[in-house]
Amino acid sequence: MSVRATARLRAEPDGRGGTALPLLESAGPLALRRTRSPLPERARVTVVGAMSAPLNGDRLAIETEVADGAHLTVDAAAATVALPGPSTDTGPSTYAIRLNVGEGATLHWLPEQLVSAHGSDLHQTTRVDLAPTARLLLREEQILGRHGEPTGALTTRLTVRRAGRPLLDQQLAYGPGAPGGWDGPAVLGGHRAVGQLLLADPSFEDAPLPARLLGPTAALTPLAGPAVLVTAVAGDARLLRETLDEAMHELLDRLKAREGD
Repeated sequence: MSVRATARLRAEPDGRGGTALPLLESAGPLALRRTRSPLPERARVTVVGAMSAPLNGDRLAIETEVADGAHLTVDAAAATVALPGPSTDTGPSTYAIRLNVGEGATLHWLPEQLVSAHGSDLHQTTRVDLAPTARLLLREEQILGRHGEPTGALTTRLTVRRAGRPLLDQQLAYGPGAPGGWDGPAVLGGHRAVGQLLLADPSFEDAPLPARLLGPTAALTPLAGPAVLVTAVAGDARLLRETLDEAMHELLDRLKAREGD
């Protein structure tokens, strides 16, 4: 039987300089746990997989609201593995992530990797609505197949709106049924790990960063708005994470330096 589950969380200022979590609602395989944050003003929630999911046919979702002035980090305890499931006629699984970040609020959305196992078919969508003064750090990583196996079918779409206007709308497709050439030299070039890091911050409005390469398989691209997008491919999950982590630390250090000027 397919699983249908929507987990929900809301963060808001607690009135004492910190962030409260008045709503933390787990569902199905998506268990939300408040965990220790290294920053006193920021709440932290870790997504813990309570069962194997998504299987083909499952319908999963996470809805996150960060109210005006709140600060939240969401991470995960382990990778998400898309699996084929016991039946062949259930259709694809879906995983819908909906994020809303208010005025003066900050969201760091840092899940672990999404692994597309052979025989799986997953459609993942991430939709983000940002207020004009909201800040967002978002990481996505896809691993195409477990060790020694071909990838499943995976389609991902990331849509970000700021102040009601489009900031980024990007769709990627890999594996069986994807458009021809998805694995060719102009796309993945045989790599099996692909990811992106999006940083949106109002400070980029007056001082955008220039486009540049970040090594042979990664690039930083400024968007038409106060944001930058880092895209990378790699031979495996470890190399991909190293590339994105290096870019993330550099970008966050730049923001701290600007705030200190």
